[in-house]
Amino acid sequence: MRSERVVLEVIATTVADAMAAARGGADRLELITATGEGGLTPSIGMIEAVVAAVSIPVNVIVRPHSRSFVYDADDFAVMLRDVRAVKSGGANAVVIGMLTASREVDRDGLLRVVDAADGMPVTFHRAFDEARDLHEALDVLLEFDAVTNVLTSGGKGSVLDAVDEVRSLVARAARSHCTVLAGAGLTVDRVREFVRATGVQAVHFGAGVRCAAHASVSEEKVRVVRGLLGG
Repeated sequence: MRSERVVLEVIATTVADAMAAARGGADRLELITATGEGGLTPSIGMIEAVVAAVSIPVNVIVRPHSRSFVYDADDFAVMLRDVRAVKSGGANAVVIGMLTASREVDRDGLLRVVDAADGMPVTFHRAFDEARDLHEALDVLLEFDAVTNVLTSGGKGSVLDAVDEVRSLVARAARSHCTVLAGAGLTVDRVREFVRATGVQAVHFGAGVRCAAHASVSEEKVRVVRGLLGG
């Protein structure tokens, strides 16, 4: 492994998840609800409770529905209100993503989100993987100083099947303000090999550190991954 510490982000859906992930050594949480729909905006009560329960940063998804990543004016009105609520709830960052009908990053929508976030960092989520051209999409995101992470599986169902693409994206984002956050399909037994092969500086775990697909976060599995990545 390289000498620098690889950031470990873990999905949490409850306060218990958040606390287990923190105890296991996660560096950061992504707080969501509705895992079966790929993650939707959690309630403000959940956001406040999780922020109060852990000392690690809590990044909160803002996604009003799972129909698509192309949003209309009403969707954006909801999302911008949620972004402001996430900030007021004490979150570290907002996790969000939006595309145009032609499957490009929705620059105008992202500008509005950055404005509403008012200095809070932005992670662009796996809407990125549905973009027409991932390298072109990354170049757009690199234009936004507020976008500090892009969550990607390299355009594949599992990031483990996208080693070359992820390595290429990592190289493209090198020495920028934006980190490629690799996630979707990562497993405990393959994470170290994946990090070595791609050079990623941050990984994102969901089901891979849960007791079962939709069960609670396993503190022990998180601890094992943290050890594999370097303490």
